Amino acid sequence: MIELEVIPACRHYGLGLIPWSPLGGGLLGGALEKAKAGRRMSEDFEKQVEKKRPQLEAYEALCREIGEGPGEVALAWLLHNPAVTAPIIGPRTLEQLESAIHATEITLDADVLAKLDEIFPGPGGEAPKAYAW
Repeated sequence: MIELEVIPACRHYGLGLIPWSPLGGGLLGGALEKAKAGRRMSEDFEKQVEKKRPQLEAYEALCREIGEGPGEVALAWLLHNPAVTAPIIGPRTLEQLESAIHATEITLDADVLAKLDEIFPGPGGEAPKAYAW
């Protein structure tokens, strides 16, 4: 819930933010597609996928609609935030590195950004307004 205070503070003070695990431990990297392909998942990861399934289905459908991979869209979404300096990507393969590089070339329009915010709503605004009744 860094959207409440941390991101606004970074913007205010001109600080950069370096997000760790920008793909949500793999959830935003096409978890449903990979599950269909028979990729093995840990029990904990499978529980997370099931808990977030409606959101992941909407997210992966949006990615298909705009013609980009889920991992690339997740990174591009982060890079659209002016407070984000650079996500920590940690690629294990050349394919993952190339995917992350491609994310820097993706421009998400206002409609796509709005859809992403609908799928993954934040905490309801920034502080202090979000704390008001």
